Amino acid sequence: MPKDPEPAVLPGPWWFAANEVLAFLLELAALALLSRWGFSTGENVVLRVALGVGVPLAAIALWGLFAAPKARLRPALPFVLLVKALVLGGSTVALHALGHHGARLHRRHPGGAHDRPGRAVLAGDQRGPRPPR
Repeated sequence: MPKDPEPAVLPGPWWFAANEVLAFLLELAALALLSRWGFSTGENVVLRVALGVGVPLAAIALWGLFAAPKARLRPALPFVLLVKALVLGGSTVALHALGHHGARLHRRHPGGAHDRPGRAVLAGDQRGPRPPR
């Protein structure tokens, strides 16, 4: 009877594996944002589909060639970081271009005060000041 293979285990503490999972989820989110931006940009359907499919594919190609753990080419670390910054930074720009500005704190009142002490107001919060209790 064949012996069962040993399960693959990452070396090091458990948070190394948790960090790898989180990084992978962030990379998937970046690709989703780039695709969403592409499908919402453009003047006609052909351009939207080309951008919605092409931009994430270009990001996947760059990441796979230079930044993935088993990349085909292993350039120097500064170039790997540049590729990661381009893909992840591009997804941040795409999120901003889609109109999502809500994670940025801003001053709502002329004096810069919050509507209640201890409560920061997020951009896009349209409810206005809360009445006193």
